[in-house]
Amino acid sequence: MAFPKGTIKELTIYSAELGEDIQLLVYLPANFSPLYKYSLLIAQDGRDYFQLGRIARLADEFLFQKEIENLIIVGVPYKNVEDRRKKYHPNGSQNQQYIRFLAHELVPFLDQEFPTYQMGLTRALIGDSLGGAVSLMTALQYPHTFGKVLLHSPYVDESILSAVKNFSEGQLLQLYHVIGNQETEVQTTDGSLKDFLTPNRELSKIISEKPITYFYEEFSGNHTWKYWQPDLRRALKMLF
Repeated sequence: MAFPKGTIKELTIYSAELGEDIQLLVYLPANFSPLYKYSLLIAQDGRDYFQLGRIARLADEFLFQKEIENLIIVGVPYKNVEDRRKKYHPNGSQNQQYIRFLAHELVPFLDQEFPTYQMGLTRALIGDSLGGAVSLMTALQYPHTFGKVLLHSPYVDESILSAVKNFSEGQLLQLYHVIGNQETEVQTTDGSLKDFLTPNRELSKIISEKPITYFYEEFSGNHTWKYWQPDLRRALKMLF
């Protein structure tokens, strides 16, 4: 069945934090109206979530069937592999600037452009792999700004584990976290093989001890969109 299609606009915002123009893909629902208020889902790996994740088509279906709340989806694409690593990796040279861009520049811009609720629990971050890492770290730094995070097989290292350990405002967050049970040898962009599963299990243990509203599952599969794409169906429903 075909559902009324939302529109995807391309916008550009200048980031003083990063010193560059950032391109945005903005999905507005088919029945978008400034008279309604909208929750926000901000996607790292923005183009991937639209093209490989087909997130807009899924939103069309759910919104038409009134299965999720009114939602605007904002994709923040990366330019290339180096750019992605610089911004998303916890040790990336622009990681802190990118996190501040999300909280201090992107959110105020979206709140001004669109009729949003302007509350933490109505703003979610989503990302896969390194995009998941930066989404989680951003919410840990700004839990009043971002109340929900969807993690698809996030990259996890010591700095992330210790940030979660030291996080004391768990009651502000809702986390959705999936990882594939075959993700023991993931080819990373720097060419090395990494075990994603073990640190993700460790992360899950730490999160479970916090007052965070938390969903965790290990799916049967590996580190690819083949598994993340179908998972979006449940993830969006669960958080929205």
